[in-house]
Amino acid sequence: MALNEGDKLPEGKLLKMTGNGPAEVDLSEYHTGRVAIFALPGAFTGTCSTQHVPSFMRTADKFREKGVDRIVCISVNDPFVMGAWEKDTGAAEAGLTFLSDADGSFTKAMGMNFDAPPAGLFGRSKRYAMLVEDGTITTLQAEESPGECTISGGESLLEKA
Repeated sequence: MALNEGDKLPEGKLLKMTGNGPAEVDLSEYHTGRVAIFALPGAFTGTCSTQHVPSFMRTADKFREKGVDRIVCISVNDPFVMGAWEKDTGAAEAGLTFLSDADGSFTKAMGMNFDAPPAGLFGRSKRYAMLVEDGTITTLQAEESPGECTISGGESLLEKA
């Protein structure tokens, strides 16, 4: 069952690519204060690369103007892929942080995991975006289809910030 608005985010460890390689981070360090978190099916995939990430890069400054402390992207990919994708998109320069949910445990705890065998996607994250305040989900917008990016895009979430 998926978590909803008013629920606390699950605790857990994710991975962040650093100059010294993958580093384990406690998710609680990334959801203190007011945070925009978006999750997507996979790095370097079509909608994720051409719509979802760019929407948060375009709106990053406006989120900060509305008091959002961090913008975090989470995907069920290894930290090496997430680090390369963060660099390739220029997301870090826009102020986004990419975190790897390598084993999918956070995604499963959120109730947002799915499989799409025809596309070769197994144990991936549904596409969604949320606003979190001190660990509590205040807004959660999940797409019906992983190929859509309407209510989970940066502009749509910004309207709720």
